[in-house]
Amino acid sequence: MPHTSAPHVLVIETTGLGDRSYVVHDGEHALVVDPQRDLDRVEHLLAEHGLTVTHVAETHIHNDYINGGYELARRHGARYLVPGDVDLAYLGEDNVVAVHDGDVFDVGTFEVSVLHTPGHTPHHVSFAVSRDEHPGAVFTGGSLLYGTVGRPDLVAPDLTVKQAHDQWHSAHKLVDELPEETAIYPTHGFGSFCSSIQTAGLQTNLGEEKGINPALTQAEQDFVDVLLAGLDVFPAYYAHMGPGNAAGPADVDLTLPTIAEPDELRRRIAAGEWVVDLRSREMFAGGHLAGSLNFDLDGAFVNYLGWMIPWGTPVTLLGATTEQVQAAQRELVRIGIDRPAAQAVGGPVFWMADDEQPTTTNRLTFEQLMTEVRDESSAVVVDTRQILEWEAGHIEGATFMPFYEVHDRMGELPQDVPVYIYCGSGYRSSVVSSLLQNHGWDNVVHVDDDFGNAAKAGFTIVSEEPPAREPGWTWIASRATARWAAARESEPSV
Repeated sequence: MPHTSAPHVLVIETTGLGDRSYVVHDGEHALVVDPQRDLDRVEHLLAEHGLTVTHVAETHIHNDYINGGYELARRHGARYLVPGDVDLAYLGEDNVVAVHDGDVFDVGTFEVSVLHTPGHTPHHVSFAVSRDEHPGAVFTGGSLLYGTVGRPDLVAPDLTVKQAHDQWHSAHKLVDELPEETAIYPTHGFGSFCSSIQTAGLQTNLGEEKGINPALTQAEQDFVDVLLAGLDVFPAYYAHMGPGNAAGPADVDLTLPTIAEPDELRRRIAAGEWVVDLRSREMFAGGHLAGSLNFDLDGAFVNYLGWMIPWGTPVTLLGATTEQVQAAQRELVRIGIDRPAAQAVGGPVFWMADDEQPTTTNRLTFEQLMTEVRDESSAVVVDTRQILEWEAGHIEGATFMPFYEVHDRMGELPQDVPVYIYCGSGYRSSVVSSLLQNHGWDNVVHVDDDFGNAAKAGFTIVSEEPPAREPGWTWIASRATARWAAARESEPSV
């Protein structure tokens, strides 16, 4: 009896990075698209559904994570499909297949067609999957996302404008060549910084996108202008992801690292290593190991740690539980931090020597901040958000120091008066406050509140006209150029 239904799609969420991977199958054979590096999740699904993976596909050489496709294909003897026209160290291996626009292959009972959809990267491809006459699905990677597209500025500044135009044409290519009922399964757009804007919704198809996606509703130049004007700085660790993926990522070890006793923790902090407290910022403020840094595991932990850490710095993880440490370790391997130096669990009482006392952080709301600074002309209030957030509105008189610049600019801040640190929600300002404390700023006060409450507290909120920038991304790119270049020159792994 012929099959008349579409292939089944299993979704693997990676919420820390805001990405998805997919297992596409017919009940027996499977295609895995854009797998993350912690392959046990993929292999669990394969075993649970009794599937044999015959093909592993990458829509592009990823910039926001180290991929697991190379290792998954090696383990299972599957064909590894990668976009053509990319310099990859493993292209000569027997199971590696460079695919191009128009290529067609079978996975069990369904057919897969390759469409070249440049824009997120020049080599980007999408994989359209169908069976018999059913419209099927298309796996669009960083091309057409839910209500938007992937950002076009991650490869090189001089390609950004061309890539933005390419995104428009690729979106139109998808709707021109595939049925409107074709379901869309993007890799990015669920919190990922690879998305040009954050998306909404859990599923859609090409017909629905034709009515809502700017790439399909706006004229080409209008779309490009809006897209470029909306780009902000992206994480610095992205500089290491492409080269790591092109080299052929190795397997990972997710066994727990060794336990660090108090003397070792103190030694690591004194050596300039990062000892990262994964507990909530409320718990951290109430008492923590002096010199530790607070990256709350429940927030966008891996994005911000990877963005801010001087690449190559050893990382030790402190968690309330072993499960916290394991979860953080899993997230870190996805961005190429393969092994933490050590770990410890419990709380400050377990991490300190007998003669040590917990360090605390002053923490207040915008309403409390207003009470403290109303009549204090020397107060220093620091806005640690990103560029577009600052331009849209900030506290009048605040100092703009994005969280990703604090490590290099902290010398601009005084140490003899209180320095109040705020962001959009309290997460980034907690990280920055702990970083400053680590470097000797004992006068830091963490404003742990939503920025929307600043005006309610009585602060004057002012916005700024963006500086003249043509095209829209160049001013933002210039702020990140030095750090990007430094990241490119540093070691590729921790």
